[in-house]
Amino acid sequence: MSITVLKSAIRLRSICRLQRIQGHMMSSSAGPEVLLERVGNAGVITLNRPKALNALNLTMIRHIYPQLKTWDKDSEVDLVIIKGAGGKAFCAGGDIRAVTEAGKVGDPLAQDFFKEEYILNYTIGTYQKPYVALIDGITMGGGVGLSVHGRFRVATEKTLFAMPETAIGLFPDVGGGYFLPRLQGKLGIFLALTGFRLRGRDVLRAGVATHFVESEKIGALEKDLTDLKSPSLSDVAEVLDSYQHQSGLDADKPFVLEQHIESINRLFDASSVEGIIDNLKKDGSPFAKKQAETLSKMSPTSMKLTLKQLQQGASMSLAEVLTMEYRLTHACMKGQDFYEGVRAVLIDKDQSPKWKPGTLEEISEQSVEDSFRSLGEHDLKL
Repeated sequence: MSITVLKSAIRLRSICRLQRIQGHMMSSSAGPEVLLERVGNAGVITLNRPKALNALNLTMIRHIYPQLKTWDKDSEVDLVIIKGAGGKAFCAGGDIRAVTEAGKVGDPLAQDFFKEEYILNYTIGTYQKPYVALIDGITMGGGVGLSVHGRFRVATEKTLFAMPETAIGLFPDVGGGYFLPRLQGKLGIFLALTGFRLRGRDVLRAGVATHFVESEKIGALEKDLTDLKSPSLSDVAEVLDSYQHQSGLDADKPFVLEQHIESINRLFDASSVEGIIDNLKKDGSPFAKKQAETLSKMSPTSMKLTLKQLQQGASMSLAEVLTMEYRLTHACMKGQDFYEGVRAVLIDKDQSPKWKPGTLEEISEQSVEDSFRSLGEHDLKL
């Protein structure tokens, strides 16, 4: 085979691979992947990729965002409800595998995904009409971004919440730097660094959800919400409160972290990740040992970025946080850990990522600072 023919073949393979990635991120089946309907007086968004646990892709974002804008100006739409199809998940996250594949070949769709996702998060966080997220199932990463910034978040016994990004070389984005440090004590830092999973009523107790309603009542709740005419926030809250009062499931069970809250507030109260790990090792309790073991598996770079993200985000507006997080996505896309984490957890599933740098000590403060630097004209504009 001549060199010219070989080069042409390689180039053709690269083009085909890029087309496959774009097809994955920009699915042509946009209609079925997200359903946008008027039901009664409500605009209803249904994430409709049940086989993918309703993972959010760029096509879905590009349909949801303009529809929210349209409904906001439509006098016949009084509130917005968002839910997931399939019974297992609200939204298990963003389509991160497609993002990393695009990033590897320099496809701008990777950064477009983060940019447009964050603009959507901001739109939800500043939405003028009542916005109700029915998080009846798995709610992680991008799914948290579609729900937590809305005025009402309804958990059920099927809800599974987590921000597991430090395990894949990323950071708890989609506004995690805003809502996590605003949870009680150091709970947000604990959840962000460890990726700890909250289930059912505990999602309400942690402050992530605003209400808890038993899953079997969600259909009736949705019907009552769509029947509301020109509701105020208090009208919507009244309906949600009434359903919560009818939902006694697990009400007598204590918060899963109740006996550890004091330890979390004490052990995760440090100015550095090294300080937190030192606290955990010195404490020596079974709980502390377990958390130290968990952190030892996470990307050292991700943990450093995450702690600083939450420290700064505690005093920032949502817009400022999303701008900061967009800068961090650029740093992660330029680095190695994000690709390695996705490979180990989502692709090969060997659960054995090889982080670089492999230790906290190898990461300079300057490299962390650089990740937060302005992108100038490329900064996120909200």
